[in-house]
Amino acid sequence: MFTIKKEFYFSASHVIEGLPDSHPCGHLHGHNYIVELILAAELLDKTGFVVDYGDLQPFKDIIDNELDHRHLNDIIPGPTTAENLAYYLFQRAKAIWPQTVAVCVSETPRTWAEYRPSLSPKS
Repeated sequence: MFTIKKEFYFSASHVIEGLPDSHPCGHLHGHNYIVELILAAELLDKTGFVVDYGDLQPFKDIIDNELDHRHLNDIIPGPTTAENLAYYLFQRAKAIWPQTVAVCVSETPRTWAEYRPSLSPKS
């Protein structure tokens, strides 16, 4: 399996609703997000790529035009947690590149959330 990863960056605000008043994430705050897009393929294309990094521009456009310097509560359906943001971005990427296997989102230098669909069949 061949795997590629590319990082994207944006800044945005959000509030995670439903938290106790004492929880800092229940108040308006922001992050400098890092998003890692991961794609994989068993075989490379005729040029030798999983996907050419330059062809990932549509994902950068989503980040830059829809998320950067925005309030995520106005954009992301459901809670604006890193986990849900990873899922949202995974769905957007998978619609463009079937080779998408995961999206990771970092809100701080020491925290990451990842969405990667299960490979096992649902019972």
